[in-house]
Amino acid sequence: MNEPVILVENLTRRFGDFVAVDHINFQVNEGEVVGYLGPNGSGKTTTIRMLLGLLEPSEGKATVLGFDAFRQSEQVRARSGYMSQKFAIYDDLTVLENLTFYGGVYGIRDKARIARTLDLVGLNGHESTLTQTLSAGWRQRLALGIALVHEPKLLFLDEPTSGVDPTARRAFWDLIYELANNGVTILVTTHYMDEAEYCERVGIMRNGKLLAMDTPSNLKRDIIPGDVWEVYAEPLEAGLEALPEIEGVLRVGLAGDHLRTITKRGKRKDDLLKALKGKNVNVKDIAVGEPTLEDVFISLAR
Repeated sequence: MNEPVILVENLTRRFGDFVAVDHINFQVNEGEVVGYLGPNGSGKTTTIRMLLGLLEPSEGKATVLGFDAFRQSEQVRARSGYMSQKFAIYDDLTVLENLTFYGGVYGIRDKARIARTLDLVGLNGHESTLTQTLSAGWRQRLALGIALVHEPKLLFLDEPTSGVDPTARRAFWDLIYELANNGVTILVTTHYMDEAEYCERVGIMRNGKLLAMDTPSNLKRDIIPGDVWEVYAEPLEAGLEALPEIEGVLRVGLAGDHLRTITKRGKRKDDLLKALKGKNVNVKDIAVGEPTLEDVFISLAR
């Protein structure tokens, strides 16, 4: 069996009395796209900075591409690509000049390599465009190109789609899977629950702790405590007040124009409908809901 690309054992980082990352354990295998999901401040970026050797762990250790992440950080960074939350792009340079400059940092002088990178991230035709005129989505592509110019086998993407529109986000994920199909291993952090669904495995962080890591389907199956229902009631307030009082209802929340409800497994639609009508709630419809990673996160957080 191949050695994991990333192996993390009891990795911990403290800042004074504050524990930013608390004894986490996980591994990432070759060619995987692994999501690291959690709200801002949950420890995602601190984890990546330790894996790149930019921060020394307070406890524990990590191996990246076969190297000690902190003691052999130069070897790790030479073989990895990193796209940070606030990627450094020079606004007064063109797209090509930015990519050429950062390629030079990695010792890349081959114009064909630069051209391949431009093509890979879809920036052909924009070589002479000043970076300051690019939209957020195109700047994002350039930042990814900078992280890829030295053709790394491991890519760290830290909140790569923050602040861009849904179309650009979808296009960016298409790029991620194109890279994965070419053998690149990817660890990507996000706080978008829907975005994490794209990942082969997802780790869920909260308050510095890694609460779970598995495939999205396994997390939904194993963590969510019951069945999901979409309840369309009028008015919503009446349903929101009545549902928690019904036997077998575990959780209720607003979801746009309806209520999202989780009940104990085996609860029947007819029983739910009868109980609501018994409380004088006008129910338009009750439909089976699809579990989401947001449901998983809420269940774990509780």
